[in-house]
Amino acid sequence: MSETLPNPLNGSEPDDAPEDGEALCLSGGGYRAMLFHLGVLWRLEQAGILSRVKRVSSVSGGSITAARLAMCWHRVQPGTPGALNRLIEQVVVPVRALAGRTLDADAIVGGIFLPGSIGDRVAAAYRKALFGDATLQDLPNAPRFVINATNVQSGVLWRFSKPYMGDWRVGRVPHPDLSLATAVAASSAFPPVLSPIEIDLAPGAITPDKTADLQRPPFTTQVVLTDGGVYDNMGLETAWKRYRTLFVSDGGARLNSEEEPKTDWPRHAYRVLDVIDNQVRALRKRAIVAAFRAGADAPGGRDGAYWGIGTPFERYAGRAPGLACPPAAVAELAGVPTRLKRLDDRTQDRLINWGYAICDAAVRSHVDPTLSQPTAFPYPATGV
Repeated sequence: MSETLPNPLNGSEPDDAPEDGEALCLSGGGYRAMLFHLGVLWRLEQAGILSRVKRVSSVSGGSITAARLAMCWHRVQPGTPGALNRLIEQVVVPVRALAGRTLDADAIVGGIFLPGSIGDRVAAAYRKALFGDATLQDLPNAPRFVINATNVQSGVLWRFSKPYMGDWRVGRVPHPDLSLATAVAASSAFPPVLSPIEIDLAPGAITPDKTADLQRPPFTTQVVLTDGGVYDNMGLETAWKRYRTLFVSDGGARLNSEEEPKTDWPRHAYRVLDVIDNQVRALRKRAIVAAFRAGADAPGGRDGAYWGIGTPFERYAGRAPGLACPPAAVAELAGVPTRLKRLDDRTQDRLINWGYAICDAAVRSHVDPTLSQPTAFPYPATGV
């Protein structure tokens, strides 16, 4: 019997031994983040960066945008003449169309009164709007797209990709033919209303692995998943240990204060979970920024840039003045609820414009100061 190969999901790679290359991480945050990231892709394509990335790691709302880009990668052909127009046609326009309809409330009502679960309804809506019958095997070989969910059973990150899906405790399913819509639905299954997504696995689907401590039923026969943001709201883990340069786009909402928090147990529990999520995200952000400040030559250091939907634009004054982004407008956009709820065209324009502007400022400030400053927003008549 041949020796079992090391499992690349077991987190054994040292943090200070990344390979050269660039990765893009797209956070969660519902339609707000989904649209914010469209502006990021727009600017990265103009800057010549999108075509260079070796991995795109995403969670939740970011996975909607990332999966559509992955599905259309060969049609867009980033870095080639006309790619921006194709990106707009193949990715921006369809994703905006999805943002023009309410998905979460409709799925909840349908899941209660019609056959099938709420998760099934969300996956069906994604399938109809963006992904059709595409599966994980329709993703490109390069760059590697990783769509992340959280395995409620094992308590760790569950990865969906073309080569495999799985986690380091349960094991991996090689070359999965799972529908892309189901993978995105699992990644964006916001708890408690859109969660969980359950995936049945055929007997023997999991590759034997002596390092996986949960390789037994029911872990290997039915996987119970929730939003990827529960474990890693910025999609960092699948890129952090692999690549030296990271571009981290954070569309996550800032926690608002509450003078009189609700005391009934459902709403109080929901508020407590929000506080926990906010603190975990803050700790990850501090780690990212500290690694960037240390530089890639330092142990655990990295090159790249982080930008967030709530990042004060004036922070870049003098270094990368960029486009006009008033603080009050930025705060309003950062406060758009984390929902899959219809957004009007003007709000969509503004979120895309803001993602474009803050990405530009961060990249020119911290990665490439020679990059030409843009002269207009993607939607100049609207602004931020």
